[in-house]
Parts: sequence; structure tokens; C-alpha cells
Amino acid sequence: MEAYKNCQSCGMPLARDEQGCGTEKSGAKSKVYCSHCYQNGKFTQPDLTVDQMKEIVKQKMVEFGFPRFLAVLFTRNFPKLRRWSSNK
Repeated sequence: MEAYKNCQSCGMPLARDEQGCGTEKSGAKSKVYCSHCYQNGKFTQPDLTVDQMKEIVKQKMVEFGFPRFLAVLFTRNFPKLRRWSSNK
């Protein structure tokens, strides 16, 4: 499985994940998703849409002091992330 630098669900840099990435069913660390999005081989919020994820991430970025325009720029390519793209 390909390893990524950013979570393929929320875009967070995996190096910044305080738990060091999400986990697979086996307990192994995911090389694709962060611990906020993925635990025990499942998405933590499986019914979320890409637009809902974009809004959550924009809110979090603003809470952390990022200007809103940067949050909008950061989330614009979310549909291309592995979780949201049609070619999973």
C-alpha cells in the first residue's frame, strides 16, 4: 500500500498526528489516514461527505489561527484525496 504524507481523508500532515496515524483492523498503523479519521480499519465518521469534511477542517484551521482564505485554499482539493475520489 502506498504511503502518504497527508491524511487522505482530512489532509492533515500525518507527521503531525499525535497518535502517529490511524490504525488498521490488525492494529498496524495506517499509511493513508490519521487517527482522527480512521481507527481499527474503519472511518470514525463513515457517513461524512466531502463537503462536510471541508467545513470541519476549515473550522479547525480558523480555530488554530489560520486565515479563512488559507483554510479555503487548503481544502479545495479534498475531492482528489483517496477517500473522496472515485478511484479508491
